[in-house]
Amino acid sequence: MSQAINFRVGCSLPGGYYWVNEPELVEWNESQGLVMKTKPDTDFWQRTHYGFERDNGHCLFTKVKGDFAFTAEVSFDPLTQYDQCGVMLRADKDHWIKASVEYENESFSRLGSVVTNMGYSDWATTDISNEIKSMSYRISRRGHDVLIEYKSPGADWKQMRIAHLHKVMEIMEVGVYACSPRDRSFSCSVTEASIGPNQWEREE
Repeated sequence: MSQAINFRVGCSLPGGYYWVNEPELVEWNESQGLVMKTKPDTDFWQRTHYGFERDNGHCLFTKVKGDFAFTAEVSFDPLTQYDQCGVMLRADKDHWIKASVEYENESFSRLGSVVTNMGYSDWATTDISNEIKSMSYRISRRGHDVLIEYKSPGADWKQMRIAHLHKVMEIMEVGVYACSPRDRSFSCSVTEASIGPNQWEREE
């Protein structure tokens, strides 16, 4: 059974949703939905290349059992390198997946995904225009395997990545996230989200 949420309606969290590391500021807007302002020096990353471990970004999560598809639309107004918002699927701090647009500089941003297994993160990206200010994401779970898709306004769904999590739980946390790894805050919003059956068919 599908569950759709329009964040433009109402001014309280939908049932079953909760904050992990609540943002600096949360507001409700009829046109933008749930607007959040990040705290500086927040991120999700584990060890690889950079050496540090960071697990203090902001998440609006819900818990889902078994296989499912989670979809969310987010909008963003980044200011500083690595400002990001998107979606996350999480078992624990050492096993998770996130997909988002990360601001790089005045010339471009990076549409990408991070898969973290056994405490080590990777980062797969493609460069996109900074003129893109909103993006939809869909995470489909089938056991340990995950399909990540994205859709810019007016476009069709496109595959970003198929990934494998070495550790999963029967009940996983999934939702939207945002963080500011540098020393400034920025604002982003989630307009709608939905959870439904996994439509990711296995090819024979």
